[in-house]
Amino acid sequence: MRVTVFGATGKIGRLVVDQLPAQGHHVVAFARSPGKPQRTDPHLTVIGGELSDTDAVARAVARSDAVISALGPSLKRSTPAGPLAAGTRTIVEAMENAGISRIIALATPSLPDPRDGRHWKHSVLPVMAGLAFPNALTELRGMTEAITGSGLDYTIARITNPTDKPATGRIRAGYLGHDKVGSTMSRADIAAFMVGQLADTRHSRSMPAISN
Repeated sequence: MRVTVFGATGKIGRLVVDQLPAQGHHVVAFARSPGKPQRTDPHLTVIGGELSDTDAVARAVARSDAVISALGPSLKRSTPAGPLAAGTRTIVEAMENAGISRIIALATPSLPDPRDGRHWKHSVLPVMAGLAFPNALTELRGMTEAITGSGLDYTIARITNPTDKPATGRIRAGYLGHDKVGSTMSRADIAAFMVGQLADTRHSRSMPAISN
């Protein structure tokens, strides 16, 4: 499978790029700096550009079978909201124009899924995020709405507390109020979940919460 990865040089995106070839996929890594990722691999193509460059985004998704977006907003309060949401809309439009339907992306439990039941995170996390990271939460809402409001076949993994610990191979996925899902998860396991969704349809058009 040919998979385009956005956010390919971020902490989770780099791990996604590393894991895809090991499972036989060809990676198209979209990077702001075309010199990154700095590695030679016959299963890796790097396309440089900004998310605001519609032509570059279109080139990145052309001929791909699926897209993985490891994009995430900055937690700095000084960083304005908007660019990543607009970039996600550009990605969605490019996918629709190219006839590509499958996208795997990231969000947080601050944003609910219709399959959720009642849970304390629904009331606590949006308030905490709104106070501590208001622009990031606004950005994340815009990014998520760009995907869920489309006709794409999406899976958006909701994460709470990513860590740099080694992969455990223990992954829980489900819906708040119904399934036993924690908060902490290694970035390596997050990447593994995202890659695994290329062949897993259980969470099609939904936003499972995931943890170790």
